[in-house]
Amino acid sequence: MSTNEVVVWRANWLILSLAAAVSVMLYLVYAGGLAHMVEIWDRKEEYGHGYMIPFIVMFLLWQKKDVLEKLEFTGAWKGVIVGFVGLLLYFAGELGSHYAAIEYSFVIVVFGFALSMMGKTAFRIVVVPLTMLFFMIPLPNFIFNSLSAYLQLISSEIGVAVIRLFDISVYLEGNVIDLGVYKLQVVEACSGLNYLFPLMTLGFITAYFFTGSIWKKVVIFLSTIPITVFMNSFRIGVIGVTVEYWGVEMAEGFLHDFEGWVVFMGCIGILIFEMWILSKIGGDKLPLREAFGLDFPEPTPEDATVKIRYVPQPFYVLTVLLVVTTVFSQVLPDRVEIIPQRKLFSEFPLKIDGWDGSSETIEKEILDVLDLSDYVMANYKGADGSIVNFYSAYYESQRKGASIHSPKACIPGGGWEIASISEYTIDAVNISGKPLVVRRLVTQKDDAKQLVYYWFQQRGRVLNHEYLLKWYLFYDSVTMNRSDGALVRVVTGLRPGQDISIADERLQKFLSGVAPIITEYVPD
Repeated sequence: MSTNEVVVWRANWLILSLAAAVSVMLYLVYAGGLAHMVEIWDRKEEYGHGYMIPFIVMFLLWQKKDVLEKLEFTGAWKGVIVGFVGLLLYFAGELGSHYAAIEYSFVIVVFGFALSMMGKTAFRIVVVPLTMLFFMIPLPNFIFNSLSAYLQLISSEIGVAVIRLFDISVYLEGNVIDLGVYKLQVVEACSGLNYLFPLMTLGFITAYFFTGSIWKKVVIFLSTIPITVFMNSFRIGVIGVTVEYWGVEMAEGFLHDFEGWVVFMGCIGILIFEMWILSKIGGDKLPLREAFGLDFPEPTPEDATVKIRYVPQPFYVLTVLLVVTTVFSQVLPDRVEIIPQRKLFSEFPLKIDGWDGSSETIEKEILDVLDLSDYVMANYKGADGSIVNFYSAYYESQRKGASIHSPKACIPGGGWEIASISEYTIDAVNISGKPLVVRRLVTQKDDAKQLVYYWFQQRGRVLNHEYLLKWYLFYDSVTMNRSDGALVRVVTGLRPGQDISIADERLQKFLSGVAPIITEYVPD
């Protein structure tokens, strides 16, 4: 054979038939998880870009067509291992009804099939485009909520700094910006995640096409985070300035949404400017037009020798594993979640051992974010005039994305600084036959102080650690077929100079009356 001979490889009917069969089985196995993912794309604008990602990935793979067709696919047994791990994750997600696990499993199994067919050499060419598939998967809710709360606080602080540059008097309390004539609340929708996720995806694509050094690619991708945070904060600041000079309508309706589009386009502009700077420095200087290379595949040489690809053994083995998974997924009965009987919080007593309560309600906008099933919020006054705020949020199911919001993440949004946090055992109060162990927070706002106890009451367990909560949520979904549970929180204020032990005694006295009845509303 001549050394100049060009060999290209073509798939035959067997490979195409197997690829079609694998695609059908993947659909049968993952239809529920993928449908949930698309539902999130529809419902949350932070993930609306997810529709584009499969098409972008297909384009990036097609772009490497001329390189891939000249490589022999040798297969790799590591692909079977990757695929097997992905299928195990699928079963874990199905048993625990954890959609994120199912969705990540889908991408991992796709990786496994690609590696088991192509082998290491060819897989290296497609691994970066395939990695983009992870960007279409919504984050687990507890991560999303914590990240959103953190970004709301940062955006509020920087936004207020921008407003003050215009010599405007403004007061910041958590994520509420008080302009006097108008209170601008930096809610979840203003956290910047609706810019961050699409911009990170765009940054990944631009870094992939950028022909500079690896460190430049990394800088381009990671820089999308501070760019988004700064620009979103700048947008909040601009809204505050325009409200001050042109009225509150500048913070609402079309103008509010239009400002969002302007900010996102500004983020893209900064990203392009950054690439221009990077293309001018280092030992690999190039004009931006050349540094950002968007090449199309070269046509197949007309005199190329055509060879037929064969199916590597690892691909057959992984296909058999998928067949077994498909059979199990279709014949196993659907798990119907157990929703236990309980009293509604509307029946929760307002008189408890000498404490007289008055009910409070939560605004609809906040309820939409919390996505809870039932709640109670009430202020109880003791015989000495002291006040204890009692709040409990109940979730009858946490399988479909709804999840408990931790006070540790939400309290700073109200302007309260967490001065101390610890685990605290209350021997005198028992729930489900065990001493109550709570998370104890001392919070402060200016000269005011509050003492906060909270815990997560979940299917007969009392937990006070957020990540342990997630583990038992998964474990109980598998073993008990339940995912119900509640957050319970009590808060009391301290007068200036008052000893913290007085507040501890007050909350413990109140909880001694609540403990005997709480399981009627939060079942074991």
